[in-house]
Amino acid sequence: MKIELESIGIIHTEFTEIEGMPIQPTGAKGVKGKLVIKDKYVDGLKDLDEFSHINILYLLHKVDGYLLEVKPFMDINTHGVFATRSPKRPNRIGSSVVQIDKIEGNTVYVSNIDVLNKTPLLDIKPYVPQLYEDTIEELKIGWFEKNHQKAKSQKSDNRFK
Repeated sequence: MKIELESIGIIHTEFTEIEGMPIQPTGAKGVKGKLVIKDKYVDGLKDLDEFSHINILYLLHKVDGYLLEVKPFMDINTHGVFATRSPKRPNRIGSSVVQIDKIEGNTVYVSNIDVLNKTPLLDIKPYVPQLYEDTIEELKIGWFEKNHQKAKSQKSDNRFK
């Protein structure tokens, strides 16, 4: 089945190179960016200013191909790509939770963003953790359990270009 997606806008950040970027939003604390929404989608921003955080979905447009097993930034072992947040994915879709600073016209100003400059934005969803709290009785985070604290300081390298 062929699936076609259209970008709803462009993400602008200070990160012009993949190498040296934070690998997760927790490592991008305080980093500012903006989401510039195409005019035809601006009405979709109505009431978004009532939320403090959003989940953004975007195309990892600088990643070529995919790997089914990867060595993630935070571990020395290889894992199946679906057990990681590696960008080298079959559909190259990235996801980050960012803080809304303000919305002006077609621009959403955000903080704590770990995305490459000029990345195509696919979707925006309000972040509402309470929607999940009753469905998760016992949370397991696999190999991340030993490594998640590294996300604050680990930087990207060129392994997933």
